[in-house]
Amino acid sequence: MKRLYRSKNEKMLAGVCGGLSIYINIDPTLMRLLWVLLFIINPGVLIAYIIAAVIIPIQPEGVFYNFKDEKNSEECLDNLKVENVEEKNDKYKESN
Repeated sequence: MKRLYRSKNEKMLAGVCGGLSIYINIDPTLMRLLWVLLFIINPGVLIAYIIAAVIIPIQPEGVFYNFKDEKNSEECLDNLKVENVEEKNDKYKESN
């Protein structure tokens, strides 16, 4: 299921624009420009941003923003498991 989080990677201030852009699948720069434009039109948008920064949770560890191919994100999670890392280290040592 697709969830809305504040982004850790696409972050300028609190990660709200980055998280929203990833959620609706647009470029984070366009989302930031949209917020700036809305702020120029109505400075009250700043209050909405602050509320969003408080309400929207930060992206947890292990959550990947690849909603189009969930198999790929599950594969990434499997690669992060300690057993797989140890196996890969052993294979690397054997090859060298």
